[in-house]
Order: sequence, then structure tokens, then C-alpha cells
Amino acid sequence: MVTRNTPWPAGTPCWVDVTAADIGAARLFYEGLFGWQLEGGAAEFGGYLTATKEGRSAAGLYPKMAEEQPVAWVTYLAVEDADAMAAAISEHGGQVISPPMDVGDMGRMAVAVDPGGAVFGLWQAGSHTGFGIANEPGSLIWEENMSHSWEANKQFYVDVFGYGLADMSGDGFKYAAFAVGGGSAETAPVGGIGQIAEGDDSPPAWLNYFAVDNTDESTDEVVKLGGNVVRPPLDTPYGRMAVVSDPGGAVFALMATAAADEAAETASS
Repeated sequence: MVTRNTPWPAGTPCWVDVTAADIGAARLFYEGLFGWQLEGGAAEFGGYLTATKEGRSAAGLYPKMAEEQPVAWVTYLAVEDADAMAAAISEHGGQVISPPMDVGDMGRMAVAVDPGGAVFGLWQAGSHTGFGIANEPGSLIWEENMSHSWEANKQFYVDVFGYGLADMSGDGFKYAAFAVGGGSAETAPVGGIGQIAEGDDSPPAWLNYFAVDNTDESTDEVVKLGGNVVRPPLDTPYGRMAVVSDPGGAVFALMATAAADEAAETASS
């Protein structure tokens, strides 16, 4: 488990939230799937709800503000100066679609699109510093940027956020882990940047992986709660993963670490 109550290092995926077409249905879905407690909902913040796990902030949910607004998860990258980073995004081939703005005393945010077409946010921490818990069932465990423009996106994130990369590509796929603050992407990665496979028409996006105890059981629970399976569970060297969507269509991933899988297998034997 990782817990934190201070701002995350610049460039780190520090927060995620999801837009819901039906906030009531979304609330029931995520409470049932992850055991989240949801707080907030004040009109002055658009009905925004903060999900907590073990009393610590884990994610956000909020209702659509306009008909054309997509139902999707958004990843926010920690920054020390949202205005300066918004300018850097424009200078290096990205596009700022929502300029920096204050969110009460909680922080300052902006929303942008990278050269590959994936939407992401910037978060300059105020009283809200981002995730209070991570790498624990019901909280974020991994983030990855997937696009059809791997080389361009790698260069963009290196230029704008100073990421250090470790190439993990293999037969049929292109992928690099990234680290922040001069850390090693081989030993201390905080996320990945990958190429969507040829012939796969998935849209470019940042994909959020939430930790679970058992990927298969959680995938079954997604369906029971009204969601859908996008990619069924499969084993990887890092754990068992699945890609799913909530009842509104917002896509995210589930991941049980290799250690959790081994523990579950031992308990069932």
C-alpha cells in the first residue's frame, strides 16, 4: 500500500475522475465494485463526489455538465505551475482544451490533448493533493498512455514532463515505462506509454488500472453491476489484467498483481 498526504512529484499521475451520464448509477456501480465511500456533491463544484478507500482519497466522480461531454475517465498529472505547463504543452505539439483555472482552494487545473489524441489533465495541488491511497485493492495501481503515435507521444512527454524512459517493447508491441524526477524507469516506474496495435481501432487514451484481489471475480462483478467486459482477463508477467467499462461506457482496467494472484491461488488450494 502507498499512502500520501502531500503533493505528488511533478509528472506523476496524481488523480483520476470519471464523468457519469447517470451519477446515481455510477455511484452504485463503483461502490459495489470497489467498496468506495463517496463524499461531497456540492452544487458549487458541479456535484463532484470524492471516492475514499480506508478513509483516503482514491478517485472522483461527477455528472456530465453538457450533452456533448464524453463519459470517460481522465488522468491528471501533477504539476508545480499549471500555467507554465499549459504553455509548454502548446509549444510541444499538444493542445490545451480547458485553460488553467482555480478549483476553490483545492488546486489549479487544466485539461489538454497530447499529439496522439489522448486527453489528460494537469493538477497543481492546493488543499487537495491527489491520491491519498494507491496500490491497494480499490485504488489506482498503474497508468498508461496508449495511442497510434507512440514515437510522437514519447517525445512529447519527455519534452514537457521530463520523463525518463525504459523501453519494454517486444514482438508485436511497442511500450516504454516512464519515471519522474530523475528516477529510474526500470526500477521505479510510475506509468507507461504504449502503441495501440495495428488493426486495433481503440481511441487514444490514458487507461487507469485499479488494483483488485482477484481479476476474474472482479470482472464478473462488473457485469453483475451493469458494466461490460472490453477485454477479458489475461495473465501477464505483472499480474492478471482485464479491461472493462462502467454502465455509462467509461473504460478502465482491473489488475491483480502477481503476488495477489499467488496468494489467491494458495488460499484456494
